Amino acid sequence: MDIDEIKYDSAIVLHPDGRLDQDTAAAFQERLLLAVGGGGEAVIVDFSKIPYVSSVGLRAIMIAAKQGKTDGISLAVTGLTPTVNEIFEISRFNFVVDIHEKLRDAVAAVSDDASKAFDAS
Repeated sequence: MDIDEIKYDSAIVLHPDGRLDQDTAAAFQERLLLAVGGGGEAVIVDFSKIPYVSSVGLRAIMIAAKQGKTDGISLAVTGLTPTVNEIFEISRFNFVVDIHEKLRDAVAAVSDDASKAFDAS
């Protein structure tokens, strides 16, 4: 799984690409926890290139959300495909992380400065 990162002021946006399953969850979790500990106000994961999330993928998100809550860092997701959105709803992860339809909306929810940086890019 490839994971690109872009920072918009105080928002760190991760762009993973591929299935989030048993084979990729550990690397995803490690990268997500690094982002949560990266000193921003929020971490946003763009799921637009994730066709599937297994239970171990959800576990990685849960661990990062708990760490973020401890550190005062919010965790949000955006770009959920219909399949992944259904997985989030069934597993009630819509109560674990903020879900935004569009990346711009997620960045704007962090701060005005993050939104301005996003618009300038």
